[in-house]
Amino acid sequence: MARILVVEDEADIRQVLAYNLGQAGHEVLVAERGETGMALAREQRPDLILLDLMLPDVSGLEICRGLKGDAVLRTIPVIMLTARSEEIDRVVGFELGADDYVAKPFSVRELVLRIQAVLRRAQGQAASPESEDEIRFGRLRVDRKAHRAWVDGEEIALTPLEMRLLWTLWERRGRVQSRGTLLDDVWEASPENNTRTVDTHVKRLREKLGAAGGYVETVRGVGYRFADRAEDV
Repeated sequence: MARILVVEDEADIRQVLAYNLGQAGHEVLVAERGETGMALAREQRPDLILLDLMLPDVSGLEICRGLKGDAVLRTIPVIMLTARSEEIDRVVGFELGADDYVAKPFSVRELVLRIQAVLRRAQGQAASPESEDEIRFGRLRVDRKAHRAWVDGEEIALTPLEMRLLWTLWERRGRVQSRGTLLDDVWEASPENNTRTVDTHVKRLREKLGAAGGYVETVRGVGYRFADRAEDV
């Protein structure tokens, strides 16, 4: 059972989500305004937040920015809910640290499964073994336990999802990973889902890595791989 906060201004959607998440065994908190949602997040420390993008008082993107900028709340997974499905909205949400993005109208059953996948990822990350928590490769250094990364000694900010993507590619360095495989292993989503999600995240990860971005190689028509030699960049 997880404690899930639903921040959604449409009453019928709140009710449907509260009912179905309750049936799935979760404790559900609800808020119809962004400021109320932030207050509940601070007071109740939920395990996951379902956050509508279009709220009557504060944008869901601003709420997400506030959550990820808070030292206490930043590790809470966030799934964005919105009727806006343009790629730019997804990109901005992911840049701010959202863990997943679901466009309305959505299948409640699929949403419940995606919530479970995000919760499993969060729990798995918290239980990562301490002995394999550091990357030192050419220009790049990553401390996964501290969730910190550096390129040429300068720290860069990675979202939890970007960290998982980088770490998955690193663990399988030299081996090509298809977009479907990455969707399955990093997002725990069906490979049948839109693989543009993977491309968008790889692009943003490379931009953040800057001089080390070339370590994430594109294999045309197949997918991506982490370089097996630092001198290749």
